[in-house]
This record gives sequence, structure tokens and C-alpha cells, in this order.
Amino acid sequence: MSGDIDRIFRQEYGRAVAVLVRSLGDIDTAEEAVQDAFLTAVRTWPVTGVPPSPAGWIITTARNRAIDRLRRESTRADRHAQALLLRPPGAAPGPGQEGPVHDDRLRLIFTCCHPALAPAARVALTLRLLGGLGTAQIARAFLVPEATMAQRLVRAKGKIRDAGIAYRVPHDSDLPDRLRAVLAVLYLIFNEGYTASSGDYLTRDDLSAEAIRLGRLLTALMPDEPEVRGLLALMLLIESRRPGRTSATGDLVPLGDQDRTLWDRALIEQGHDLLRWCLRRDRPGPYQVQAAINAVHSDAATAAGTDWPQILTLYDHLTALTPGPVVALHRAVAVAEVHGPAAALSLVDAIDDLDRHHTFHAVRADLLRRLGRAPEAAAAYDHAAALTGNAAERRFLTARRATLPARRQTG
Repeated sequence: MSGDIDRIFRQEYGRAVAVLVRSLGDIDTAEEAVQDAFLTAVRTWPVTGVPPSPAGWIITTARNRAIDRLRRESTRADRHAQALLLRPPGAAPGPGQEGPVHDDRLRLIFTCCHPALAPAARVALTLRLLGGLGTAQIARAFLVPEATMAQRLVRAKGKIRDAGIAYRVPHDSDLPDRLRAVLAVLYLIFNEGYTASSGDYLTRDDLSAEAIRLGRLLTALMPDEPEVRGLLALMLLIESRRPGRTSATGDLVPLGDQDRTLWDRALIEQGHDLLRWCLRRDRPGPYQVQAAINAVHSDAATAAGTDWPQILTLYDHLTALTPGPVVALHRAVAVAEVHGPAAALSLVDAIDDLDRHHTFHAVRADLLRRLGRAPEAAAAYDHAAALTGNAAERRFLTARRATLPARRQTG
């Protein structure tokens, strides 16, 4: 039963919060109501069984809890007015309220990406509300300490409350200005689904599927935006590799070792079609370039047949568009394939700000292993394993460390 509730929480938390925020117009009240509903589910479902519509049960229970709380906390004079704020789910919106965005979760992304909030706060807050991610998970995505991220989330909620920012549907004219933050949210939700930052399993399929679903809706909403199509292409091309990414026992299979016949060719074709549309528009952006990198991987029938020089050229373009430590780390991986691990290691060792990121140490460990520097590689593998919260990644890193020779090898 606990497994069922955990699964429903992962799948439905974002939707429930989105619906409640739309009704209530208040983040904290919506979050607390949804959390109360899930706590009630934990107590009652083992006795009564999972209801036929778990999502509907959660939303209805959360809404009733919110109504009760508002009535208790309101003064006698405004108690009735407070209750009227809660429009029943399914009720028709008022004139001009529906706007161009019709999906509750996509609407929540756009409303949270309000220009009054700092860009990083917009993304972090939406990840918290929509993805149901914990503060620690979001902090890892932003490469900051958990305490720092907690403060950002509190400040963002406080600014929304104190400034009286309305949770209204954005007008058509508002959409382009909020697009960059919206795309960042979708990509981070997808990444969390493709490689979960914590837990026993490598992936969270529900988050990846939700990010792709929202990406398709966003493409329909803004069909002439190349970066929107570029992001959808990127997610589809990466998602196509999911069937070959884990073994039968759930262990991580690195890209170079994957059985490429398992890759989803339909998703690959969709990604290529979107990318070809983008190329015809000739307005390149970061997501389009990343999609192109993954398209090169999908074109190679074997790992040995990968066009690494082309990938390195694309990473050079990406660096020009969005320079940063994560891009530099991934570019170094391509450098290792083109110019060798020694050239790549010098680039990795020059990167700042990634010491808390387990991928940095995992890449460094692999380069040291290839250079025959086993003791240093072992230390890097240990560091990476200690930093990751994902059990599948930790098993992979530990297994790689175990293959290192006992003594330093040269030559």
C-alpha cells in the first residue's frame, strides 16, 4: 500500500497543487492542503483501499481541507467571502480568465515564472510545486547548498504574497517574456525523471513523461518558437534511449555499452523531424544545439561509429551560446574522445563550481582510469559515490571502482 501511495504522490502531486493554486490563489495553502490530503490517504487507504480515482480523491480532499482551514482562520465578517474564493473544480472560469493556456500544470508553470521573481527563483519554485521535488533535489540541480535553496524558496513565496502577485492566466503578450524560465523548468523536470537525484531507482518515468507531455502542449501553444521545438526534440531523443539505459536488474548501463537496437526509433524520428524544422528556421538556441548533439548519438549504429568531432563542434557552439561549468564538463567528455583523456582531464581540472556535483567526480574518475592513474581514480569514484543520492548510480560507480587494478599502471 505504501508503494501505491508513493507512486500516486509522484504522479499526481503536481496536478493537485496546480488545481488548488488555481482555485485558492495561494501557494502555501495549496501545498499544505495537498500534503494533508496525502497524509489522510496514508492513514485511510490501507483500511478502505485505494479509491477508483486516486487523483480525484486527493484533489477533493485537499480542497475540503483548504475550505475548512479558511473558515476556521477567517474572521466572522469575512468568513463567507473567504469560502467564496474557492471555485469548485470544473466550474467555468469567468470572462477573460481562461486565456491561451488550458492545462492546469502548464498554467502553473507560466504563472510561477512571473517577471517579478528572480529567474532562478521562478524555476526553483515551479520545480517545488509542479515536480514535487524536495529542497535537496532542487539544490542539486542548481549546484547550491540545500540551505541556500531553502532561503530562495521562502523568499520567492514571500514576494508573491507580499507583492500580491495574482495567480492569473498569462495573456498572449506575457508568454514570450516567460518562455526562457518555462523551458528551463521543463528541462529540469525531465532531467530529474531521466536520472533521479535520489531514491533506489535510476529514473522517475512519471516526471520524464510529464515533461514531454507539457513540452508537446507548449509546442502546440507556441508553434513558431524554435527553442520550444528544440527542447521537445532534445527530450524525445534522450528519452528514446531509456529502454537500453538499465539492465534487467535495474542497474545503469552507460551510453557506450547500451544495446542500440533497444532504442525507440519512433521517438528518434520525431526528434529528428522537430530538429529539421528548427534548422530550416536558422535561429539556433541552446536546446536546439543540445538536441543536435543527441541526434548525432542517435545516428550512430554503434558507440564506435559516433561522430565525436561533430559532437565536439556542436559543444563549441553550445559554449558560445551558454558558457558554464556543466557545459564545459560535457564538452570535456567529447574532447576525451577526439583528443584523448589527458587533454580532457586538464579541462576538467580547470572547471570551478562543480565540486559538490557527483557527475564532475565521475567524469574525472573515468579519465583518470583511462590514464592508468588508479589510486586517483579510486578516490574520485569514492567521492562521486558519496555525493550521489541515487542508489543505482552509486552501485555503478562502486562497481567501476572495483574494476581498477590494485596498483598504478603506466604506459
